[in-house]
Amino acid sequence: MENFIVSARKYRPSTFKSVVGQSSITTTLKNAIQRKQLAQAYLFCGPRGVGKTTCARIFAKTINCQNLTSEFEACNECESCKSFNSNRSLNIHELDAASNNSVEGIRKLIEQVRIPPQIGKYSVYIIDEVHMLSQSAFNAFLKTLEEPPAHAIFIMATTEKHKILPTILSRCQIFDFNRIKVEDTVNYLEYIAKSEGVEYEVEALNIIAQKADGAMRDALSIFDQVVSFSENHITYQKVIENLNVLDYQYYFRLTENFLNGNIADSLLIFDELLSKGFDALQFISGLSLHLRNLLVCHDPKTLQLLEVGSTIAGKYQQMAKSCSADFLIQALQLANHFDVTFRQSPNQRLHVELLLIKLSELNQQKKKSDVAEPSFSDKNSSPTTSSTPTVQTPVSHKPTSTSTQNRKSIPRTPSLKDALNGNFPLPNQKKDADSSNAVAEDTPKFSNEFTLEQLVKAWDNYAKTISTDKPSQSSLMQTYKPKLADNRNIIIEFGAQIHIDMFLEVKKDLLTYLKQNLKNTEIDIHEEIVIEEVESTQKLYTQEDKLKYMIEKNPALLKMKQRLNLDLG
Repeated sequence: MENFIVSARKYRPSTFKSVVGQSSITTTLKNAIQRKQLAQAYLFCGPRGVGKTTCARIFAKTINCQNLTSEFEACNECESCKSFNSNRSLNIHELDAASNNSVEGIRKLIEQVRIPPQIGKYSVYIIDEVHMLSQSAFNAFLKTLEEPPAHAIFIMATTEKHKILPTILSRCQIFDFNRIKVEDTVNYLEYIAKSEGVEYEVEALNIIAQKADGAMRDALSIFDQVVSFSENHITYQKVIENLNVLDYQYYFRLTENFLNGNIADSLLIFDELLSKGFDALQFISGLSLHLRNLLVCHDPKTLQLLEVGSTIAGKYQQMAKSCSADFLIQALQLANHFDVTFRQSPNQRLHVELLLIKLSELNQQKKKSDVAEPSFSDKNSSPTTSSTPTVQTPVSHKPTSTSTQNRKSIPRTPSLKDALNGNFPLPNQKKDADSSNAVAEDTPKFSNEFTLEQLVKAWDNYAKTISTDKPSQSSLMQTYKPKLADNRNIIIEFGAQIHIDMFLEVKKDLLTYLKQNLKNTEIDIHEEIVIEEVESTQKLYTQEDKLKYMIEKNPALLKMKQRLNLDLG
């Protein structure tokens, strides 16, 4: 059986023309050869697998070629080219700085530099991963790099330019290699597939190119792996199965559910993905990218930013027609916010499910606001649509005692969003209108006393009334119960800032409802964040342990779990 040669070696470029995705660099090097303006040292830097070492070898081979072509490429026929192609050239020396990073290794290199080449004009020294050299090795190399012999040329390659000493950088011509575009990678994979007699689907090669993330070497390695799995017939389905990539169809189905307000099916799709072994964070990142792709399809000018196959691009353009730009922008903001706070969440599955619930509510809320927009001139309008809106102001929070409970209470800092929603006063507002208790002059004022039991009953009744329109806020109110500081101040303690943000969406209407129901117009609601601290002796390893601990601390969480039929184990 013949020895198999991986595609990354078999199809490694041997001329400047065959280098993929680095035309500006190869053109500059060819012009330097043409004009005989060769520098004494070069630094090739950029991500892995983009052609740094390959270009260094091609450059070293070309400057020693004895019979250059009209395009200033190596001829592959002279003795210098033949010795290079058969790996027996004495003019080109490669050093791996990762394993030869000491002063002793550099001293051997300096002694070798003195020897002139036997064939050709230049002795070329290619130092790979040069950033791995030690500080003392860099210092030993400085003098030789500054004043090398006329026949010596140094080409250094690195993925971490910031680790190289400025004194080294100042002595080199620096070339920054770019990540290879998905389109260029797909075209090269098509060329290799045709050369190897492999049948393929363009969408499948596109997935390979995206998975490689701009590295051609990674793309060729993945290509070999998929060819072995698919038996010389690469299809989209086999690629996503072999690489464990999330199918686009799941995101298209989720988008339809978001537009239709179908919460149940969205949660079931997410459960299916988890059962197949996909990571929740990977799911959120993929969902954000999917929403971004839909957004760029709204404008023909941005269609070029869509890096997917032609078939999938058509589906994106068709789906984008059903989504408004406002919906996609709000959905992107939500997905990004949940992505940022994902690692801080004690229950990450519930965290993602809350995201799906809010995304499913976005389009429905917009439809209702379009159908029935409140009129401020209506004399019979309710207090929530009155021409004199209720302005809410958080007051200073009383510190939560930690003598009996091991927890910290953090006052919530008002944000710009609060100001826009009228939840705290702007500097130019009058002081007498700053309080959330401020009502119109002709509105009757009441200050009846009420008990905690009456407050909780009114609280639960309001939660039930919004269960259809705003299920996530309804579940949140049934999870967190209010506390009564005095006859006008109500305190509600939340476990995370994101829960406060959700609560603020219904706070104004809730406050109006409580004032009417409890016959007290001086009522005000204050939000606090309470962080539960787990004792150092208690370690929670599994999701089940975390859930039991959270239910012990807050039994209402069990009701929320049962109400939404969530699998939090």
